[in-house]
This record gives sequence, structure tokens and C-alpha cells, in this order.
Amino acid sequence: MNAQDINPGSRLTSMGNTGVALQDVWSIQSNPAGIASLAAPSAGLTYQKNYPGTSLSTEAAVFVYPLKNYAFGLSFQSFGFSAYKDLRVGFAYARKFGKAVYIAVDFNFHQISIPAYGSSRAFSIDAGFQYKPSKELIIGAHISNISNSAYDQAAGAGIPVQLAVGVSYRFSGELLLSTCVVAANGDRGGDLRTGMEYSIMSQLAFRAGVGVHPFNQYAGIGYVFKHVSVDLAVSNHLVLGYNPQISLAYVF
Repeated sequence: MNAQDINPGSRLTSMGNTGVALQDVWSIQSNPAGIASLAAPSAGLTYQKNYPGTSLSTEAAVFVYPLKNYAFGLSFQSFGFSAYKDLRVGFAYARKFGKAVYIAVDFNFHQISIPAYGSSRAFSIDAGFQYKPSKELIIGAHISNISNSAYDQAAGAGIPVQLAVGVSYRFSGELLLSTCVVAANGDRGGDLRTGMEYSIMSQLAFRAGVGVHPFNQYAGIGYVFKHVSVDLAVSNHLVLGYNPQISLAYVF
């Protein structure tokens, strides 16, 4: 069994989890290289109800502090319920080279807790890269658990080594498209994901996405009011059902 996927906030979730080539505060969860693009300190919170009819949920919080050509970020995520908790805490360091190249490394602490059996801990390292040759185009790559870390065998869970490569392109001020390919060790094939964001005005955006392996559908909406953004998302797994999610972000 693999640990729970990293939750990238409602905006990136609703775009089909294609955040490897996107840039906002939640990039720290999908490709930390993206946080080097931020101009001001930012924070975010998200809550996702996993699979109606169960008590599973995901909570996450992120904070990013940019400093000249650098950015530092903290992330926290908890998944599970009273009898099972999957915890991840990360520290990211990102740097911007000129106006086109962004790189990052992310150091993570993982813990699985099962009250009846105890807990198991591990550390992992991620690395990310983005290249922005124009205002419209971003090319990104991210590898998680490049250190190939693992829990002890008694935990019965793994930390996947996962590679994501993707591109995003802004066709206009209203339309943004993003796509990526994701492959993890143990998979029988990679997942092709595609998402879009359409802004009908500067404050309001509609989003949608799809993943093919396994087949998942995504949709969402976002609203920005001054320094605050509110994003809603829902993902649909053909077997497991719908996962609603809400996120808040604040730019200082």
C-alpha cells in the first residue's frame, strides 16, 4: 500500500492535478519550483472529504516566504481518521535564475500512526524544475522521493517514487490549459492528465480536468477578493465516488 497522495489545494485539484507546470502557493505540494515565482508571502488551507460514507478526510496547510530570488516554504498534510493517520511535513527551498528557470528541493518528514499498532516514520527528498521561456508557456518536471526512502516493513505502507512532467500554456487572459504525465514505481502505466481554467472576469474562474489512469474527472470554481482567494473543487472516481474540497489562500 502506498501513502496518501499529496493534496495540491482546490485550484490545482480541479485542473486535474496538473500542477507540475503551474505556479501559485500550492505549487509547494505539486512542484515546489513554482513557489520561486511568488512576489509576496502567501499562506493556504484546504480540507477535502474523502469518499462520502467514510470518515476519511485530508487537511493541509502551506506557507511560502519569497526573498529576492529565493523562496522558502512549509507544508503540512494529514490524511485518515481516528484509527489511521498519515502525516507529512515538508520544508521547501526554491530559487529563481533570471526570469525563466526555477529549481527547488523539498525535505519531508512522514509518519503513519495506527493506535493499535504504533507508528512508523521516514524522511524523503523531492526535487523540482520549471522553465518559462515566455509569459504564456511553462514546462515543468518533478520527482518525489528521489531518495527512495521507505517505512519499516512492519508499517505495511510505502512512499512512492513518482515522476511528473508537464506543460501549461496561457492562450489568453481568460484561458489556461495544463497537461502532464505522471508515473510511479509499481504502476503498470503512467497517468495522462489534462486541465483547464477559464476566467470569466479577473475575480472569477471555472476549472475542469480529467485523468485517464485511473479515470478521474475534476471540476471547480475560484473567486478572488482583494488578498483572499476561495477555491472549491470536486473529483470523481468511477468506483470510489466524489471527493469535495475547499481551499482558502491569503497573499500578505
